[in-house]
This record gives sequence, C-alpha cells and structure tokens, in this order.
Amino acid sequence: MNNTSILFKSLKVGELNLPNRIVMAAMTRMRCNNDTKVPNDIVADYYSQRASSGLILTECTLVSQRSNAFPGCAGIISEEQVEGWKKVIDAVHKKNGRIALQIWHSGRATHSNLQGGQIPWAPSPIAINGVNYAVKQPHEVPHEMTTEDIKLVIQQFKEGAYRAKKAGFDAVELHGANGYLVDQFLRSYTNRRNDQYGGSVENRSRFCLEIIDELVQVFGKGRVGIKVSPVGRYNDMFDEDPVKLYTYLFKELDKRQIAFIEIMNSKDEENAYGYGHPASEKQVPNLLQLLRPSFKGVIIGNVGLTAQTAAQGIEQGLFDAASFGTLYIGNPDLVERFKDNLKLSDSDPKKYFGGNHEGYSDYPPYQG
Repeated sequence: MNNTSILFKSLKVGELNLPNRIVMAAMTRMRCNNDTKVPNDIVADYYSQRASSGLILTECTLVSQRSNAFPGCAGIISEEQVEGWKKVIDAVHKKNGRIALQIWHSGRATHSNLQGGQIPWAPSPIAINGVNYAVKQPHEVPHEMTTEDIKLVIQQFKEGAYRAKKAGFDAVELHGANGYLVDQFLRSYTNRRNDQYGGSVENRSRFCLEIIDELVQVFGKGRVGIKVSPVGRYNDMFDEDPVKLYTYLFKELDKRQIAFIEIMNSKDEENAYGYGHPASEKQVPNLLQLLRPSFKGVIIGNVGLTAQTAAQGIEQGLFDAASFGTLYIGNPDLVERFKDNLKLSDSDPKKYFGGNHEGYSDYPPYQG
C-alpha cells in the first residue's frame, strides 16, 4: 500500500457504489457527429477504455439547440442521440464501469452562428469579454431570458434527463460551472435581474435548484450531482461574495440529499485571464474548508490534482473523491497507473478538440 491507498477504497455516492475514488472529469472533446450531435463509435471506444474509473462524467451534453456552443459536442434532445449514447453506455457497462451524463446549457457562452442565427440566452444582457472560441468572433450581447424562457429551459433539462435515463445512464450531473447558463444565474457579475431569479443569493440560486428538483424527480436524489466553480474565471465570471452564495446553495442541495457536488477549486495561475477581477486564491484562499461543512454528501475535488494531492485532500476531509481531466486524456488506465505508481503518459494538446480517433481513443494502456 502506498501513500495514495485511500484513492482505491470503495465509496458509496448516493445510490452508486464506486470501487475507487478516482473520477473521470467531464471534458469537451468535440468528437460527436457535428450535424446530429450523436455520439459515435469512437466516442464509445474512448469512454469504455476509461471504465476502470470509479465514475465517468461525460462531456457536457446540450438540452437545447440554443445551447450548441462547440462543433462536435453531444446532445440529449433526440431519439437518435439516445441511441448513440446507449452504445457508449453499453460499452462502459460491459467493462463494469459507471457513467453519468453531464447535462448542460451554454447560455451566453455561444454564438448565433452556431445556432442557426438565434441569439444566445442569459439571465442578463451582458456579453462575455473577448472572442468566441468556435467562431473566432466577438461574443454577442445575449437575450435576457423572460420567466417563460426560464420555465422552458427547466423543462428542457427535465426532458433531457428522461432521455438520459432511457439511454441507461447511471446518474446525471448538472453543469453548474465554468460560466455556462446555470453558473450565469448563480453569480452576481452575470445576473443583474430584479425579479425572483435575481438579486439575493436565494433568488440567484432559484434557477439551479429548480433544475435540480426536476432532475431528482427523474433520477432520484441518489443519482443526481452538480459541478460548480465558485471562484472560476472561465467565460468571464465573478461573484461578489462566493462564500455566502455557495454556502446557501450547498445547504439547499444538502436538504435535497443529492448524491454529490463536484467543486472546481481554481488556482491563480490557471485563471490569469481574469478580465480585471481578483484571482481566485486571493479572493478565497481556503474555499474547500469553508464550504465543506454545508454539505453532508459526497464532495468530489477537481482541478490540478495529482494522485498525491488527491489522497491528501481526502485524508484531510476536504473531499471524498477526486476527478481528473487532462490526465485521463493520455492515460485511459489512470486508475491502474496510480495504483502501481507507473509512469504517466503525456497527451497532445493540439488534438484535444475535434478530429478523429487520433489523440482521443488511440492512447494505449501502460506497456512497460
């Protein structure tokens, strides 16, 4: 047993029983069919290769055409997409893996050129600073959602959850991080509304919690989780008091007894593009310690972890499991490499997004 042995202890996460505490984080890889958003055979191969993880969290998967933010991203809005995901899930289950759908709406973090001319939606008409990655054009001022728009999107999340359950997913994770729609409602910099969905932390949390309630209706509380980035800067995000906001949100999620919260504990050097906002660790240097008491369920730590720092975080009680993104790209057998202290393979950043199987499903397991 090495000093990372706690990573290989089983963990009960809601209704799920994980054989280890190493989670594959959601990663946008843009390998689905660009026109249909259907996961294909290489997507099934990619996820099944990584089935030894305690839990796989899929790439962000859209619940509405208005959420389309990347070429080659996945959807859960059609029967064809359900059938595509069934192949992925079956491939993972054949290797005794567990897989959860990360369900998602991009909100303002997209562009009308990706949505057939439809202007992006957001809680308030505030554009992201900078250029949209996918279309290489400045971000647009989004349409401020009406109450009817909000109800429609909540319903779209529920319908997406029904399709996810039909496909056979073991659980669902709401994407509430990284400056996408749920995150946009949560944080004060992007939510300037003066109705029941804006203003106080209670009101700004309402959209997120109403979606969670719908997901719980479909999957049951023991198979629902959420990912959050309380101090993340990606997509030009900021909140004036993240500890107050997320303490309230975590307590509300605790009341609902959902299975897990995945927390991105962003670091200064990874958020240098802060658009004038203070870097995260200067704002909240001890984020995990402050939020941990507000949620009794499983917390999954995320961002920049190694096997050693993940094990330390679990031993210290900051989180119960750890999710890894970049390390899983070049190491499909990451669990085995961690366990046997084997050398980790590098991955090619030029092949992270889009393309074919190269740089995606062609990384071999450890070969000595």
